[in-house]
Amino acid sequence: MKNIRNFCIIAHIDHGKSTLADRLLEYTDTIKVTGGQMLDDMDLERERGITIKSHAIQMEYMHGGEKYVLNLIDTPGHVDFSYEVSRSIAACEGALLVVDATQGVQAQTISNLYMAIEHDLEIIPVINKCDMVNAMPEEVEDEIIDLLGCKREEIIRASGRTGMGVDRILEAVVERIPCPKGDEDAPLQALIFDSVFNSFRGIIAYFKIVNGSIRPGDRVAFINTGKEYTADEIGVLKMDMSPREVLHCGDVGYIVSGIKTATEVKVGDTITHVARPCEKAIAGFEEVKPMVFAGLYPIETEDFENLRASLEKLQLNDASLTFQPESSVALGFGFRCGFLGLLHMEIVQERLDREFNMDVITTVPNVSYLVYDKQGGMKEVHNPAGMPDVTLIDHIEEPYIRASVITTANFIGPIMTLCLSKRGELVKQEYISGNRVELIFNLPLGEIVIDFYDKLKSISKGYASFDYHQDGFRPSKLVKLDILLNGEPVDALSTLTHMDNAVDFGRRMCEKLKELLPRQQFDIAIQAAIGAKIIARETVKQLRKDVTAKCYGGDVSRKRKLLEKQKRGKKRMKQIGNVEVPQKAFLAVLKLD
Repeated sequence: MKNIRNFCIIAHIDHGKSTLADRLLEYTDTIKVTGGQMLDDMDLERERGITIKSHAIQMEYMHGGEKYVLNLIDTPGHVDFSYEVSRSIAACEGALLVVDATQGVQAQTISNLYMAIEHDLEIIPVINKCDMVNAMPEEVEDEIIDLLGCKREEIIRASGRTGMGVDRILEAVVERIPCPKGDEDAPLQALIFDSVFNSFRGIIAYFKIVNGSIRPGDRVAFINTGKEYTADEIGVLKMDMSPREVLHCGDVGYIVSGIKTATEVKVGDTITHVARPCEKAIAGFEEVKPMVFAGLYPIETEDFENLRASLEKLQLNDASLTFQPESSVALGFGFRCGFLGLLHMEIVQERLDREFNMDVITTVPNVSYLVYDKQGGMKEVHNPAGMPDVTLIDHIEEPYIRASVITTANFIGPIMTLCLSKRGELVKQEYISGNRVELIFNLPLGEIVIDFYDKLKSISKGYASFDYHQDGFRPSKLVKLDILLNGEPVDALSTLTHMDNAVDFGRRMCEKLKELLPRQQFDIAIQAAIGAKIIARETVKQLRKDVTAKCYGGDVSRKRKLLEKQKRGKKRMKQIGNVEVPQKAFLAVLKLD
């Protein structure tokens, strides 16, 4: 055990974690790196240049004449995937904190760092991209010293592109990070930190052994679900899985036991022996709280069961996705899904399409509200369609977040204007170093769900970094805005919005739908309504044929007769005609500006 080191790499998005991980793997001869980012093996990760999944891999390194086993976990940097980071941190004793030499400390750097400090991890600060022309290592070192209170010589300067400083990082990992603590002879106790689905071998769980050891053929039990299995194969994670005869205390590995049902493996569960169980499960693992909710509906109704199976398989790989069945008048049967943010939602949609060939319609994303009725009862509402009648509601509370924005001084004005326009309030503003400022706001989560992040990036020319955590619920004047087509409400387009924004939002929605709905043989009235009050209206004019073309000369009553006949036909058509809402219209509502 004294020669094992478990560590993860944490950083803000785009600070070069995955490239640095490639250099570490190359230096220890674990793999020959052929293309960029060897650990980002999903097509989506390669295309977008972001890490979505944490990836574990084992390296061997000679130091001072002894062989060390290093288990590295590369983690995502985007705020939407912070749950992946928390799981990786739970399986490690140390962390490399990577900061970009050209950008300095950013919001996600700080929030991931606090997460690591809470778990008592040993932090090794690394400044990456020191080979860049616009690098400013001295200034970034000052920021890190302010943040961590470490000594200047403890900070390692490196470059993921050229491989500079990689040897120093590996030495620091061996010398500074403690070996795992645990008792080899105690009953088996292992923490599951991830799982994947394999269509031939069932569900494969990744774990870290805290106490005891495990061999192939052992009968094991998962404490939270209470299920028992036989360990058919165990092993460690190299670039592929490599089987082993025994895994000891402190090792990170995988277990194949022919599990077929997705719900039986819970991330954060504890594995133990059936014959000699441990006393209690490993604590300190939280259930994830989704921030954004949206409905996913299959385009073809008969694909409902396939969508359920696809979501279950996806949930194994991404434990932060939650879903439950729901039905809608306009869209049929589907699922109400909880996501950690908009990027997370976009990635889930993409993965459903690529990995499972599922075409889905997504409704307008929203957050969960607490609705109090006049009898004092409380109900949590994720979907505007689930709102009780207006007359029964006493008040509604909406979730608030505490947001931290780090930017340069010249963008303070526009950022404040943006946050205040989203009903935010400034809590404090402090200078970190030089002209870099941290602004702390209280914001309603519902306001930042749709396009806040994009706007923040564009007004700050990409120089603002954003991070948030939940900060309870507060009473708010919210109303349910319905969209009616020919008097029929379309429940997939209804939203909960603040009283002050309702009229403006309703008007913009009607105008947008007027552009997008195809013309029919009859007039389509698009109305936005709050309760029984119509606040905006647009009309999509009908397609008409010139029925009077064949009528020339004679009395005007002949023309009138033909037009009346056409009018009666249109009226009859309107009674039986229905309006199809194209998928484009649902997506356009998200991009209302």
